[in-house]
Amino acid sequence: MTQEKTNKDASRSWYVIDLNGKVLGRAATKIADILRGKNKPSFAPHIDSGDFVVVLNAAKVVLTGNKMDQKIYYRHTGYMGGLKSLSAEKVLKTDAERVITQAVKGMLPRNTLAHKMIKKLKVYSGSEHPHGAQNPQVLSL
Repeated sequence: MTQEKTNKDASRSWYVIDLNGKVLGRAATKIADILRGKNKPSFAPHIDSGDFVVVLNAAKVVLTGNKMDQKIYYRHTGYMGGLKSLSAEKVLKTDAERVITQAVKGMLPRNTLAHKMIKKLKVYSGSEHPHGAQNPQVLSL
């Protein structure tokens, strides 16, 4: 008789990742794996057993090639003709958290668990964070 795992059985850890000078795509894959729980031996795709991730220095992330000029981020205002487009360089200057969040969200599965997983991602453009009480472990990429 096998016992089914639940979300209550998952032990959650906190990790801090510093993205100063790191490549966006490579960092996003590692973050997505930790959020899903793929770094644990008890990984199951139908259970949210991932850990919390705090990302620091999001504004200092590096994009390879010509992506700073050629990569376009789109958003819609909700009005007719309200499609707005910004280059990656402008988005990194104004809203660096959006770049990291969108890259990680694109690497998560498209199901109801992804909404719970992305809530465990905390992104900050500076080097300070308010999650010191959780005693996060520093993780190097």
